[in-house]
Amino acid sequence: MSKHSSAVVSVKIVPSTASTPAGKLADAEVVFEADAGPFKGLKLVGFAVWERRGGGRNVTFPARVYSVNGERRSFALLRPSNGEASTQEAIRDLILDAYSATEVVQA
Repeated sequence: MSKHSSAVVSVKIVPSTASTPAGKLADAEVVFEADAGPFKGLKLVGFAVWERRGGGRNVTFPARVYSVNGERRSFALLRPSNGEASTQEAIRDLILDAYSATEVVQA
């Protein structure tokens, strides 16, 4: 396990074991590091780092799966408050940076 810090949050990387799906590299948790406030001492779980088939990496975000008329759908639990999908890039980059730092330590 490895932690990568930022000003208000840190990312904890939990490498995948042999029993995980093919392509899954690690789970990631966003830990709130603020000294005070409503998120003090909490973490947000459900992120995962995956290897892309064509190369590169992807991060999936926490979601809840549900079914409508037999069709499987997912509901994203972490969404931009301003409606712009690009706001998720910062957390995605933070998680990928933390995973890369973990790889360097393991090498």
